[in-house]
Amino acid sequence: MFNTIRDTTHDWTLDLQAHRNTDVIYIDFKKAFDSVSHSKLLIKLPAYDLPGKLLTWLAEFLHNRSQIVKLNSCYSHRVHVISGVPQGSVLGLTLFLLFINDVADLFVDINISCKLYADDIKQYSCINTTLSQDHLNYAINKLYEWSNVWQLQITVDMFCL
Repeated sequence: MFNTIRDTTHDWTLDLQAHRNTDVIYIDFKKAFDSVSHSKLLIKLPAYDLPGKLLTWLAEFLHNRSQIVKLNSCYSHRVHVISGVPQGSVLGLTLFLLFINDVADLFVDINISCKLYADDIKQYSCINTTLSQDHLNYAINKLYEWSNVWQLQITVDMFCL
């Protein structure tokens, strides 16, 4: 996280010193850790060249999972789980980051900076031309398309600054 903050602050300071405007978009995924599709995560994992046994172990870890809810002394019925990574664990965070890591690749061909931290994304760009604005709009659309394909809903809260 420190490098992300340092890099972002550095970029914004350079723009400020050059009297350039910077537009920033903060994006949060709705129930991100709960929404990671196991089948789609398993599609992405081989791209990381994980050793075969580790890949097999992760596939078995995600396969055929179920959960039960306990409230006081009452238990719910067992429910089959097809999405979600364990929260509060190193493995859960790692699996989530492996799932979302390719989102930065969406913006390599345009002048948009993208910083990831857990389930948050920060996109920003120095806006000095109409083309810069178009790039930021393009980036937002690309991220929206990516989120639909990979089934991570973007949190939409309207607010004014």
